[in-house]
Amino acid sequence: MENKYIHMGQLVRPHGILGEIVLDWYAISPFSSKLPFFIQERHKSTVSAVDIVGARLHQGRYLLRLAEICDRTAAETLRGAKLLTLRTALPPLDSDEAYICDLLGSEVKLTTGQVIGHFSHVVHGTGNPTWAIHTTTGCEILFPAMPQFLVDLNVEDHTITIAPPDGLLELYLQP
Repeated sequence: MENKYIHMGQLVRPHGILGEIVLDWYAISPFSSKLPFFIQERHKSTVSAVDIVGARLHQGRYLLRLAEICDRTAAETLRGAKLLTLRTALPPLDSDEAYICDLLGSEVKLTTGQVIGHFSHVVHGTGNPTWAIHTTTGCEILFPAMPQFLVDLNVEDHTITIAPPDGLLELYLQP
């Protein structure tokens, strides 16, 4: 199941009393209700299809209306659920692109070959793409995942090569 779906966003919380749900949209591309969507509720391994009947932007986030969710109580049951789509429904990736879910757990190293740690998760809500890297010494580095700092994303080898901005590693790795 893990390879079949791509995690596109997170249902955060209800909005209002008519069943709208706030969505944190993780994809770089704009939201499109034309994709087939599925929901995976928190702490469950099952995935179920969902029909999105409306979506609108509100204060920088999407508000979704889902079929059969017509009040705040029903929307509350989906708090924290993942919004997924089929990998096959998305356009092909360019050679220098990768899905975040395919990179999670990858070994992170510098251009010198020195291993820094492993890519743990994405930090959302920072405005810029930020990755959490758990170091070999047990620290967590918040890394700006901007193209100028990403040298290579190798899904097959499960490695990421970075060239961090000056001073970033020293900030985190000093005793």
